[in-house]
Amino acid sequence: MADKLSAPVYSSDGASKGEVTLDAALFGIEPNMAVLHQVVTAQLAAARAGTHSTKTRAEVRGGGRKPWRQKGLGRARHGSIRSPSWTGGGVAHGPKPRDYTQRTPKKMKRLALRSALSARAGQGQVRVVDRFDWQEPKTKRAADLLQAIEAGTKVLMVLDRADTVASLSLRNLQNVVVNGQLNPYDVLWADTVVFTTSTLNAATGASDYSVGDEDFVKEGDSSEPAAANDELPAVGQIEESKGEAQATEDADTDSDPEADSGELVGTDEPAPGEASDVKDTE
Repeated sequence: MADKLSAPVYSSDGASKGEVTLDAALFGIEPNMAVLHQVVTAQLAAARAGTHSTKTRAEVRGGGRKPWRQKGLGRARHGSIRSPSWTGGGVAHGPKPRDYTQRTPKKMKRLALRSALSARAGQGQVRVVDRFDWQEPKTKRAADLLQAIEAGTKVLMVLDRADTVASLSLRNLQNVVVNGQLNPYDVLWADTVVFTTSTLNAATGASDYSVGDEDFVKEGDSSEPAAANDELPAVGQIEESKGEAQATEDADTDSDPEADSGELVGTDEPAPGEASDVKDTE
C-alpha cells in the first residue's frame, strides 16, 4: 500500500475540485483476506430468512394403519404409506426453521471494513463529492454526475442523513446503492465508493458527526472529548501544590493543643491508670 493515498474531489455538477488525502489507518492498510471472507460470509448468512420447513413422517397427514400384513404376500414390508420412501410421504432430514446468524467480534468487523476500503482506495476506486446543493430530486442530474466522475457500473453512495434530495435522485438508478452505513459486502460489491465530505470526515474521525455505524468509531478515541479550556498543570505546579498541602497539614497539627498531650480526646472511657485505681479500691 502506498504511504499517501488521495481521492479526487468533485462538485455536485461533476466539476473537479482537486484531491483529498485519505486516512492511512482506514484506507491504507494491507487487506486481510481471511477476515474479509469470514465477515462477508457472516453478513450474507445473517441476511437469510431461515423460514424453510419440511414435514417429517410424523407430521404428514394419513398413514395411520399398516398398508398390508407383514408376511405372506411376497411384497416388501411397510408400516406406513407416509414413510420417506413413499410418494407423498414425509421428508427425511429435511430443513427446518433456523437462525443462520454467526457471531463476529467487533474487531474483526472493523478490520474487514478497513481491508475492503483499503482495497478500493489502492485501486483508485474512491471518489468524494464536496456537497450536494441540489434543490429538487432529478434522476438525470444524478446520472450525469456519476458519468462525469467515472463512477463505473456499480456504485456505492455513502450519504449523510441530510442529503435527502441526493438520495431521492440516486435511488432510481440501476446498480446504485445509497447507504448511510458502510459494510464490507457493499464495499466489495461496488466498483466505486463515493463519499461526501461529511461522511468521509465521519469515517476518518475528523468530525463529531456519526453516520450510524460502529465501524466508524476509531479505536482508542474517547466518547467524551475534553473541554477546550481544560489544561493539565505542569510538573512543577503539581509538586508545589503538594508542598503547600503538606505545610497546611503540619500547621494544623501544631495548632491543636490536644494533639501533643497524651490524653484521649472525644471518648468517655477512663484512662488505663484510672481504671486500675478503681479496681484496687474495690
